[in-house]
Amino acid sequence: MPKTLFQKIVFTIIMATIMVYGMVVYNVALNTGGVTNQTFLLALHELPIMVPVAFILEFFVVEKLATRLAFTFMCPTDRPQFTTYAISLMIICIMCPIMSLVATLLFKEPSFGTWAHTFGCNLPMAFFWQMFYCGPLSRLIFRTLFKKQLAAQNIPAQGQK
Repeated sequence: MPKTLFQKIVFTIIMATIMVYGMVVYNVALNTGGVTNQTFLLALHELPIMVPVAFILEFFVVEKLATRLAFTFMCPTDRPQFTTYAISLMIICIMCPIMSLVATLLFKEPSFGTWAHTFGCNLPMAFFWQMFYCGPLSRLIFRTLFKKQLAAQNIPAQGQK
C-alpha cells in the first residue's frame, strides 16, 4: 500500500502503535488477572518504550525479511490480498518472539522460561489481533489519511492502460 518513504514511515507508525497497544493491553490483563478500565490506562505507560522498539525493528529489519519469506511460498502474481496476509503472517512469526523477549527483559523477571511463557501466550493473540483487527484498521486509517495521494498514484500515465 505505501508507495513513498514518508507513507511507509506513517504506515509503520500506525501499525506499530495499534499492534503494540493491543498486545500490551493483553499482557497487562494477563498480569492483573482480567480486563478492567484500569487495564487500558496501565497499557499506555509501556507505549513510549515499546512503540519505538517495534517501529525500529519493523521498519529496518522485519518488513524486508518477512517479505522475502512470504515470497518463498507466494508468487508476485497471486492476489494482492493473499500476499498481504502472507507478509503479515511472517511479520507475526518474527516480531512476536522478539517483542516478547524485549518485554521479558524490560518488564519481567528475565529468564528463558519467562520468555518462552510470554511468547507462548502472545503468539495466538498476536495472530488474531494482527489478522482481524490491527491490520485491517491500520490499512483503513492509512487509506483514509492518504486518499488523495493514493488515488493520484493509481492513475496510469497518459497514453497507458
